[in-house]
Amino acid sequence: MQPPDFTPVCPIPIAPYPHVLLAHGGGGRLMRQLIGRMFLAAFRNPLLETQHDSTVVELAGKKLAFTTDSYVVRPLFFPGGDVGSMSVHGTVNDLAMSGARPLYLSAAFILEEGLPMETLWKIVCSMQQAAQRCGVQIITGDTKVVDKGKGDGVFINTAGVGVVEHDQTIAPQNVRTGDAVLVSGDLGRHGMAIMAVREGLQFESAIESDSAPVHEIVLELLKAGVEIHCLRDLTRGGLASALNEIAEASRVRVEVEEKSIPVREDVHAACELLGLDPLHVACEGRLVAFVAARDAERALKIMRGQAIGAGSAAIGRVAGSAEPLVTLKSAIGANRILDMPSGEQLPRIC
Repeated sequence: MQPPDFTPVCPIPIAPYPHVLLAHGGGGRLMRQLIGRMFLAAFRNPLLETQHDSTVVELAGKKLAFTTDSYVVRPLFFPGGDVGSMSVHGTVNDLAMSGARPLYLSAAFILEEGLPMETLWKIVCSMQQAAQRCGVQIITGDTKVVDKGKGDGVFINTAGVGVVEHDQTIAPQNVRTGDAVLVSGDLGRHGMAIMAVREGLQFESAIESDSAPVHEIVLELLKAGVEIHCLRDLTRGGLASALNEIAEASRVRVEVEEKSIPVREDVHAACELLGLDPLHVACEGRLVAFVAARDAERALKIMRGQAIGAGSAAIGRVAGSAEPLVTLKSAIGANRILDMPSGEQLPRIC
């Protein structure tokens, strides 16, 4: 049997970007371009095309969610967390974005020669404690060691499997006109906590990462029968990237109000000092939810009933089907387009 004819064609423009840039991993436009024109073009299939945080598949009459993520944060330890706990929280949260109950994780370690065993043990213990808190088990894994100078201490990849125990389809394509847009707490703390340590910045109050699991919020919403159309955790690119990705997938216009978006004063001040927009800064324990308008108040009450969601807020709505767009109404009443970042503001924060 002759192999089919195959003409290799590079689907990404070579001239502007002949090499990978840090910005290709920053959650903004370049990362979307890399995923869409390179990976999606090569691996295209209906499940991958949902472009959700985790994919739901049916096996033997059961619906399972599956996801994977890698963690390359620098430094390894930061106020409010570390690379170990974050690798558990991040994958648990990705499963929760499909409305799944997280069950099992894998853990793969790429270690740099010379990494102190004491450091590795602290990371492993942190992962174990995080997994116990999240009610998941780490059941398989892998270990590789690279030459000194060829890594950065430790990189971790975790994959996760969860079970979907409801009949709702939670995905960006299901967003509808009139949906309420809710966030589960204040934004930008994770990115600012990383930057403060990395750059040796001193603020009047300590900024700690919001790294935490959010699956309990999601499970409580589902238990209460809230009609959820889409969920997205606010990691790379922050709220702005998440809203733009959802607007693009569902072909809708999303309107949010700046005065309703919770950002702590110290985080806002730190962002101003560094010339950053807090709506572009990553979180590691926050989600945005698109829910049916009739369920908005009830959903907000449920979210605020969880410790991790105490600062939840309604920040906007889906205005209608149109050219994909996200607009922000400022505190003085002016409207502007809230775009996703074009470059890399904060590299290696997750």
